[in-house]
Amino acid sequence: MTKKQDKEQSVEKVEDKHIETSESEAPEIDLQTQLEEAQQSAKDNWDKVLRTQADMENLRRRTAKDLENAHKFALDGFVKALLEVKDSLTMGIKTAKDDNASIESITEGLEMTDKVFLATLEKFGVESINPEGEAFNPEFHEAVTMVPMPDKDSNSVLEVVQIGFSLNGRLVRPAMVIVVQ
Repeated sequence: MTKKQDKEQSVEKVEDKHIETSESEAPEIDLQTQLEEAQQSAKDNWDKVLRTQADMENLRRRTAKDLENAHKFALDGFVKALLEVKDSLTMGIKTAKDDNASIESITEGLEMTDKVFLATLEKFGVESINPEGEAFNPEFHEAVTMVPMPDKDSNSVLEVVQIGFSLNGRLVRPAMVIVVQ
Protein backbone atom coordinates (compact mmCIF):
# COMPACT_ATOMS: atom_id res chain seq x y z
CA MET A 1 0.00 0.00 0.00
CA THR A 2 1.01 3.41 -0.67
CA LYS A 3 1.17 6.25 1.72
CA LYS A 4 -1.68 7.88 -0.03
CA GLN A 5 -3.92 4.82 0.43
CA ASP A 6 -2.91 4.52 4.09
CA LYS A 7 -3.80 8.12 4.65
CA GLU A 8 -7.17 7.69 2.99
CA GLN A 9 -7.93 4.63 5.08
CA SER A 10 -7.04 6.36 8.33
CA VAL A 11 -9.10 9.38 7.33
CA GLU A 12 -11.99 7.02 6.57
CA LYS A 13 -11.54 5.34 9.98
CA VAL A 14 -11.56 8.68 11.75
CA GLU A 15 -14.62 9.78 9.79
CA ASP A 16 -16.32 6.46 10.59
CA LYS A 17 -15.59 7.00 14.28
CA HIS A 18 -17.07 10.52 14.08
CA ILE A 19 -20.11 9.20 12.27
CA GLU A 20 -20.57 6.41 14.83
CA THR A 21 -20.09 8.85 17.69
CA SER A 22 -22.48 11.41 16.30
CA GLU A 23 -25.01 8.68 15.47
CA SER A 24 -24.86 7.36 19.03
CA GLU A 25 -25.10 10.89 20.49
CA ALA A 26 -28.02 11.85 18.23
CA PRO A 27 -30.44 9.24 19.66
CA GLU A 28 -29.44 10.25 23.16
CA ILE A 29 -30.12 13.92 22.43
CA ASP A 30 -33.34 12.99 20.61
CA LEU A 31 -34.53 10.91 23.57
CA GLN A 32 -33.69 13.73 25.96
CA THR A 33 -35.73 16.15 23.84
CA GLN A 34 -38.63 13.72 23.66
CA LEU A 35 -38.52 13.25 27.44
CA GLU A 36 -38.57 17.01 28.03
CA GLU A 37 -41.49 17.41 25.58
CA ALA A 38 -43.40 14.57 27.28
CA GLN A 39 -42.77 16.09 30.72
CA GLN A 40 -43.98 19.49 29.49
CA SER A 41 -47.06 17.89 27.93
CA ALA A 42 -47.81 16.03 31.18
CA LYS A 43 -47.44 19.27 33.14
CA ASP A 44 -49.78 21.10 30.72
CA ASN A 45 -52.34 18.30 30.96
CA TRP A 46 -52.13 18.29 34.77
CA ASP A 47 -52.79 22.05 34.78
CA LYS A 48 -55.81 21.49 32.52
CA VAL A 49 -57.13 18.79 34.89
CA LEU A 50 -56.75 21.08 37.91
CA ARG A 51 -58.48 23.97 36.12
CA THR A 52 -61.32 21.70 35.01
CA GLN A 53 -61.78 20.42 38.56
CA ALA A 54 -61.89 23.99 39.86
CA ASP A 55 -64.41 24.97 37.18
CA MET A 56 -66.60 21.98 38.06
CA GLU A 57 -66.47 22.85 41.78
CA ASN A 58 -67.42 26.47 41.03
CA LEU A 59 -70.27 25.29 38.79
CA ARG A 60 -71.51 22.94 41.53
CA ARG A 61 -71.49 25.78 44.08
CA ARG A 62 -73.29 28.17 41.71
CA THR A 63 -75.90 25.54 40.87
CA ALA A 64 -76.49 24.76 44.55
CA LYS A 65 -76.91 28.48 45.32
CA ASP A 66 -79.29 28.96 42.37
CA LEU A 67 -81.33 25.94 43.46
CA GLU A 68 -81.49 27.23 47.03
CA ASN A 69 -82.70 30.64 45.79
CA ALA A 70 -85.26 28.97 43.52
CA HIS A 71 -86.67 27.07 46.51
CA LYS A 72 -86.63 30.18 48.70
CA PHE A 73 -88.32 32.49 46.24
CA ALA A 74 -90.47 30.08 44.20
CA LEU A 75 -93.67 31.44 45.71
CA ASP A 76 -92.69 35.10 45.30
CA GLY A 77 -95.17 35.80 42.48
CA PHE A 78 -97.93 33.86 44.23
CA VAL A 79 -97.43 35.79 47.46
CA LYS A 80 -97.53 39.13 45.61
CA ALA A 81 -100.81 38.10 43.97
CA LEU A 82 -102.26 37.06 47.33
CA LEU A 83 -101.44 40.49 48.73
CA GLU A 84 -104.20 41.87 46.49
CA VAL A 85 -106.65 39.56 48.27
CA LYS A 86 -105.28 40.69 51.64
CA ASP A 87 -105.73 44.34 50.64
CA SER A 88 -109.33 43.63 49.58
CA LEU A 89 -110.05 41.93 52.92
CA THR A 90 -108.53 44.84 54.83
CA MET A 91 -110.71 47.31 52.94
CA GLY A 92 -113.75 45.10 53.63
CA ILE A 93 -113.02 45.07 57.36
CA LYS A 94 -112.54 48.83 57.36
CA THR A 95 -115.85 49.28 55.54
CA ALA A 96 -117.66 46.89 57.92
CA LYS A 97 -116.47 48.91 60.92
CA ASP A 98 -117.86 52.11 59.43
CA ASP A 99 -121.03 53.38 61.13
CA ASN A 100 -122.82 53.77 57.78
CA ALA A 101 -122.04 50.19 56.63
CA SER A 102 -124.94 48.09 55.50
CA ILE A 103 -125.17 44.32 55.22
CA GLU A 104 -125.51 44.69 51.44
CA SER A 105 -122.26 46.68 51.08
CA ILE A 106 -120.38 44.23 53.31
CA THR A 107 -121.76 41.26 51.37
CA GLU A 108 -120.85 42.94 48.07
CA GLY A 109 -117.30 43.55 49.32
CA LEU A 110 -116.94 39.91 50.43
CA GLU A 111 -118.19 38.67 47.06
CA MET A 112 -115.69 40.92 45.26
CA THR A 113 -112.89 39.65 47.49
CA ASP A 114 -113.93 36.06 46.76
CA LYS A 115 -113.80 36.78 42.99
CA VAL A 116 -110.33 38.35 43.31
CA PHE A 117 -109.16 35.37 45.34
CA LEU A 118 -110.49 32.79 42.82
CA ALA A 119 -108.99 34.77 39.90
CA THR A 120 -105.64 34.81 41.68
CA LEU A 121 -105.78 31.06 42.22
CA GLU A 122 -106.72 30.43 38.58
CA LYS A 123 -103.80 32.59 37.43
CA PHE A 124 -101.48 30.07 39.15
CA GLY A 125 -103.19 26.93 37.83
CA VAL A 126 -105.58 26.29 40.74
CA GLU A 127 -109.07 25.42 39.54
CA SER A 128 -112.17 25.13 41.68
CA ILE A 129 -114.31 21.99 41.60
CA ASN A 130 -117.99 22.86 42.05
CA PRO A 131 -119.94 19.82 40.79
CA GLU A 132 -123.50 20.79 41.73
CA GLY A 133 -125.96 18.92 39.49
CA GLU A 134 -123.22 16.75 37.94
CA ALA A 135 -122.76 13.01 38.32
CA PHE A 136 -120.82 11.94 41.42
CA ASN A 137 -117.15 11.23 40.61
CA PRO A 138 -115.23 9.62 43.50
CA GLU A 139 -111.92 10.80 42.01
CA PHE A 140 -112.86 14.47 42.54
CA HIS A 141 -115.75 14.37 45.03
CA GLU A 142 -116.13 13.14 48.58
CA ALA A 143 -119.66 12.16 49.62
CA VAL A 144 -120.59 13.54 53.02
CA THR A 145 -123.98 11.92 53.00
CA MET A 146 -126.52 10.34 50.66
CA VAL A 147 -130.12 11.54 50.52
CA PRO A 148 -132.97 9.50 48.94
CA MET A 149 -134.83 11.65 46.40
CA PRO A 150 -137.00 9.76 43.89
CA ASP A 151 -137.49 12.80 41.62
CA LYS A 152 -133.67 13.34 41.12
CA ASP A 153 -131.14 11.23 39.20
CA SER A 154 -129.48 8.63 41.34
CA ASN A 155 -125.77 9.14 42.06
CA SER A 156 -125.84 12.86 41.19
CA VAL A 157 -124.57 15.72 43.33
CA LEU A 158 -127.46 17.43 45.12
CA GLU A 159 -125.47 20.03 47.03
CA VAL A 160 -121.84 21.13 47.41
CA VAL A 161 -120.90 21.51 51.06
CA GLN A 162 -117.32 22.58 50.33
CA ILE A 163 -115.78 23.38 46.93
CA GLY A 164 -112.78 21.28 45.91
CA PHE A 165 -109.60 22.42 44.19
CA SER A 166 -107.07 21.01 41.74
CA LEU A 167 -103.61 22.31 40.90
CA ASN A 168 -102.60 21.88 37.26
CA GLY A 169 -105.03 18.98 36.92
CA ARG A 170 -103.96 17.23 40.13
CA LEU A 171 -106.48 17.03 42.95
CA VAL A 172 -105.56 19.15 45.98
CA ARG A 173 -108.82 18.84 47.87
CA PRO A 174 -111.95 16.94 46.82
CA ALA A 175 -115.31 18.69 46.77
CA MET A 176 -117.41 17.67 49.79
CA VAL A 177 -120.88 16.87 48.42
CA ILE A 178 -124.30 15.52 49.28
CA VAL A 179 -125.26 12.80 46.80
CA VAL A 180 -128.70 11.63 45.69
CA GLN A 181 -129.20 7.98 46.62
